[in-house]
Amino acid sequence: MSQTEPVERYYEAIDAMDADGLAAVLAPGFRHDRPDRTIEGRDRFVAFMMDERPQTDTVHAVDTLFLPDEAPNEVAAHGRLFAEDGEELFAFVDLFTVENGEIVDLRTFTK
Repeated sequence: MSQTEPVERYYEAIDAMDADGLAAVLAPGFRHDRPDRTIEGRDRFVAFMMDERPQTDTVHAVDTLFLPDEAPNEVAAHGRLFAEDGEELFAFVDLFTVENGEIVDLRTFTK
């Protein structure tokens, strides 16, 4: 499995509201740091993404995936989040740490 595959599956699972698919790419000790909160633990994160997000009818458009040479376990994703009606909500950069085919850490930066 490539470093980018779990990241690609992450976005697919969120957009499809696929809790099992999302859980499958996250390590049990997964941690997400985002501008408004930190979420710790795979189960807690999946519950938040499926049931507690302010808006769940969104689509992630990932424009570019980067594999930094200096950090072989990291994948950076640059993209935009769209509402169901096509309105662009915001741009984002996500920095994933991937180990043994699982996402262990995610830091999200938004504009």
